[in-house]
Amino acid sequence: MKVNTQSVNFAVDGKLIDFIQRRLDKLENYYDKVIDSDVYLKVQKTSAKENKIAEVKVNVPGDEFIVKKQCKTFEEAVDSAASSLERVLLRRKEKIRAHL
Repeated sequence: MKVNTQSVNFAVDGKLIDFIQRRLDKLENYYDKVIDSDVYLKVQKTSAKENKIAEVKVNVPGDEFIVKKQCKTFEEAVDSAASSLERVLLRRKEKIRAHL
């Protein structure tokens, strides 16, 4: 799956990009018609520890799903967003099967 990663006001290192690619590739196990995904990484300027925001948009035929998570690290945020997307994609797959 093609994963586009964009970061706002900072540079992303290769390890984080590899982690995001590997984690989002697992979404294809839940729904095989995933076209691509866009990941937006932001750092919120607050005094709170949980200031890393990952917004993941997954494109599937006829629809798109967006999940936004805020955590202490980008890895944790991406992992949490991917877990939510797994549930969403499974729900969509079940809905499509019900209509067949």
